Amino acid sequence: MIQIEFTPEAIDALEYERYHYPDPKVQRKMEAVYLKSQGLAHHDICRVVRICETSLTTYLRAYQAGGIERLKEQHYRGRANALLPHAATLEAHFQEHPPATSAEAQQVIRDLTGIERSPTQVRTFMHRLGLRYRKVGYVPGKAATPEKLAEQDTFQHQELEPRLAEAHTGQRTVLFMDAAHFVQGAVLGMLWCCVRLFIASPSGRRRFNVLGALNAVTKEVLTVTNDTYITAESVCLLLTQIAAHYAGTAITVVLDNARYQHCAFVIAHAQTLGIELLFLPAYSPHLNLIERYWRFVRKQCLYSKYYADFVGFKQAIAACIQTAHTEHRQDLETLLTWNFQSFRKVQISTV
Repeated sequence: MIQIEFTPEAIDALEYERYHYPDPKVQRKMEAVYLKSQGLAHHDICRVVRICETSLTTYLRAYQAGGIERLKEQHYRGRANALLPHAATLEAHFQEHPPATSAEAQQVIRDLTGIERSPTQVRTFMHRLGLRYRKVGYVPGKAATPEKLAEQDTFQHQELEPRLAEAHTGQRTVLFMDAAHFVQGAVLGMLWCCVRLFIASPSGRRRFNVLGALNAVTKEVLTVTNDTYITAESVCLLLTQIAAHYAGTAITVVLDNARYQHCAFVIAHAQTLGIELLFLPAYSPHLNLIERYWRFVRKQCLYSKYYADFVGFKQAIAACIQTAHTEHRQDLETLLTWNFQSFRKVQISTV
């Protein structure tokens, strides 16, 4: 039996380090020696700490020889990673050709280096290279040119932001207009569940069309709905509704260049009502605030939800739109900020 004399100061230090030392292996050593200081038998220490007698003896001898500082020493260095000499080559390849799965990356590593590694080891190595498993975003193909990016920046800074500044001070009402087409079908989402769940999917493909105008400040949405088609007449109906709802204020409606919106009939009706139409540059959905709102409504109403009939489907969407600016006010304030994404600094995939 190894006999060790422990001072009160040494016991306090062991008690502290067994919880606070940053390396869990060293914490285990401290725990074993601390329990020795409390008079536990060796077999009880091994049972509590889950180590063998040989390991305990090694820890105690190290403490006898150098105290707590000797317990902190770590002599295991591991084996050299055979992939490290190929890290620069593999990193460059993965940046040009991002793998979709760890199995695909495993095959690439095998082909380029001749080294075989398990999927778990491959994932660890890719993390070491700085790669992360991220969802791919998208940008309209024709919007990534320098000319189009410059046009979007000019519109945002010279046209959109000054009007939003006036809306913030109450001098103007700014609304973002767009249509959403909700299809009555199964929209699969993620759920926390004990087993994989399935939802029933309606047999039809009926569509509920909503043309909406989102108030940039209050987050209230005015709508015109149908289950046929959105037309120029639908846009004029919504503009008339907007003019009545916000009578007495300067009104700007931000909208895209859809044919049923950017036509002489709609433009003339807006002029009659005294509404300014601010058309977005082509291929600029990221500058239309209501696009984010429609994603929110889809998530609230459609993800992993089943509606037995079309009437219930429409009512759920309409109720969400009608009450979202009050019931989900905090979520919308975070989601619908006036920070618009720019594609100047994003990396565009060529694969």
